[in-house]
Order: sequence, then structure tokens, then C-alpha cells
Amino acid sequence: MMNILFVVPYIPNQIRSRPYNLIRFLAGRGNRVTLVTLWTDEQEKQGLEEIQEVCQGVYALPMPAWRSLWNCVGVLPTSKPLQTVYSWNPELADQAGKLAVSGNGRGKFDVIHVEHLRGVQYGLYLKSQLEDRRSQLPIVWESVDSISLLFRQAMVESKSLFSRTLTRFELGRTERYEGWLLNCFDQVLVTSPNDQKALIDLAPADEQVTGVTVLRNGVDLGYFRPNPEVPREPASVVISGKMSYHANVTMAINFVQQIMPLVWLERPEVKVYVVGKDPAPPVQALGADPRVEVTGTVSDIRPYLWKATLAAAPIAYGAGIQNKVLEALACGTPVVASSQAVSALAVIPGQDAWVADNPADFAGAILALLNDASLRTSMSHAGRAYVEKNHDWDRVAAQLEKIYEQAMKSRQGAEIVT
Repeated sequence: MMNILFVVPYIPNQIRSRPYNLIRFLAGRGNRVTLVTLWTDEQEKQGLEEIQEVCQGVYALPMPAWRSLWNCVGVLPTSKPLQTVYSWNPELADQAGKLAVSGNGRGKFDVIHVEHLRGVQYGLYLKSQLEDRRSQLPIVWESVDSISLLFRQAMVESKSLFSRTLTRFELGRTERYEGWLLNCFDQVLVTSPNDQKALIDLAPADEQVTGVTVLRNGVDLGYFRPNPEVPREPASVVISGKMSYHANVTMAINFVQQIMPLVWLERPEVKVYVVGKDPAPPVQALGADPRVEVTGTVSDIRPYLWKATLAAAPIAYGAGIQNKVLEALACGTPVVASSQAVSALAVIPGQDAWVADNPADFAGAILALLNDASLRTSMSHAGRAYVEKNHDWDRVAAQLEKIYEQAMKSRQGAEIVT
């Protein structure tokens, strides 16, 4: 059992499912987790209630939009990426520092876990505080994805001019900063081998990098599960994700405007559900077609995954593991995905999921599944079996415990040597 200080620059919840489930399953395995985090509005603040139930303590402060904007303006003349200061709150850093030094009332911490490039400044601050006190408390930085890898793709693929411009501005400084960060912490975690390689390739030529470890995403197999009590619709497709995120905006537009017209030529009755919070105006506009329902925020995505005939993930660009694919597979919903969407997975194309890239092939795969019930049943069972074998959150949490233990042992060894 470990005492863990978990620093996340946003509220862990069902949408930000990685920290949410890591905390839940670490706690479920007997560890004591203290959460330090930020909320941006009252709705997010209220969302703390669920994660509080499994934490030893929660320290949360507001992060108003003006502060994020002010932080970004302040680093524009520098070489520091905007992402690294977007969520910087000195009061939260001070709170985290006091906890790291004194503990949480249940003893000293064994390890500190800091998530994302937006949270890395907290990791660097805590590192300096601990070094000043000659503490051997290890810090694990979870990069999650390689942000520069995402930016390189967004520069080319994004439908948003603002997104392409911003990523072009940020790319060089993000590459340099991510490369520098690799040897700043006891361990660096990413979700996929693609992101691991992308980060290691950024390291300065004269530095050897050894501490970048893949910790795959999981899926809550008890929550996302098949539900035979909900009948499948005969002809519907669901796509999901946070619909203000530029990669998902591009996905939704491409799907409805380039892929579905080819499907509708043969099956004009097919309905499309675009499910996800905060749909951007171009996504909302897709609902002008009566065959397309743009839901906006939903309290529970599972009813859509249960009733849809199949799920689609035509991601053109992105980084890490696509949770939308894992959740659909776990619900027994047959999936048609781009190679980009499953590049970090070990799915067998044609068995666990159907993989297609150009609009004609993607539409053909959708039609093949719509027209073949036995094929849908086979892929439903195979997809569920795949996630059970490869993406159980409890196994992911067990791997994370071993990573923590290794970081602790390395620190103890360094203390003995010195």
C-alpha cells in the first residue's frame, strides 16, 4: 500500500477518464491517493464529488479563464510552450509543495504523480522544493501523449485555421521543451509506443533517455459492458468524443460530409449520432441534416453505444490511445476505425475491429457491417474479448504500482550511494 500525491491540472471525471480511473483503481487496490487539482466552473467543481469518495483528501482551486490567458500572454516572448503555463496557479503549487514536504495527515508520501504537459510546471516546482530539502521523494511525470506529435499532425489535418496557426506557432518550442523534460523526472509515462518513440526522438543528441515507459489506457469493464436489454437499432452509427477538441471536430466533419454520403447512396435511412460535450459551431451545423443528431453533452454515453448498430472512429490525426474505441469495443459495439485511431492498439483488423482510411473504404466497411448481422455479432464478441485481455484498468493500475515501486527503489539506491 502506497501513499500517493496525485497532481492533475483538471478535474478527473468520466470525460478525462485516464486520471479518473487511475485514481479509482489505485484506491481500489488499497493505496491512499491525495488529489491536487483545478476546476474552471461550478459544473466541474460539482463533479469533484464522485472522485472525492475514493481519495484520502482533495485539494481543488478555481482556474478562471483570465488567469490561463494571462499566463499564456506572459510567456509569448519566451521559448516556453503555452501549454506548460496554461494551468499554472501559484496558490495550488504552494498547496502541493506543503503536502509534498509534510504529508497528508496519514504519513509521508511515497511518490508524486503529475499529469500532462499542462501540469508539468507543478512537477518542476515540487522537484525544486524537494531538492532544497534533500528529499528522496520520487516524481513520476505522466506526459500522456507527445503533444508535439499531435501538433505536427494538426498543422496538416485540422479543419480549423486557428488550430493550424496555433500549432505551427507552438510546435518548435514544444519539441524543445518536451525533449528537455525527459530527464527531469524519475519516470516519464506515455500511453502508446508511438508517443514513446516521438518523445525519445526529441531528446538532445548528447543525452541518453531510459525512463520513458508505456502505460496503456484501460477501460472500466464493469461500467462499459454489453447490455442485451437494449435492442440494437437496424441502421445507425455513433461517433463520440469531446466535440470542441480540434481533432474530433475534424473527424465529425469529415465523417458526415465525406463518408456518410457514400453510405446514404445505398442506405439512405442510416442515422448518425454525434455524441460529445461542447460541440463547436461547425459540428452543430451538421445537425441540419435530419439524419444527423448532434447531442451535445450527455450524462452517460453508454445508451448510444448500446443502441447504435456500430461505432465509427475516422480519426485523421491524434496521439495516444483513443478511449472512444475502447469504450465501444467494451460495450460490444462493432467498430470501424481509421488506422490512426487504432495505431496504439493491438487489435486484429477484420476480427476485433474493421480498419479503413479513405472515404470509399470506410463507407464500404460500414455498409458491410450494416448488411451482415452475423459479422456484427462476431466482431462484437471479438472486440469485447480484446479489451478484457488488453485494457483492464485494474491491470493498468497494477503496472503503475510497479513503476512507482521502481522509482522509489531507484531513489533509495541513489540515497545510499550518496
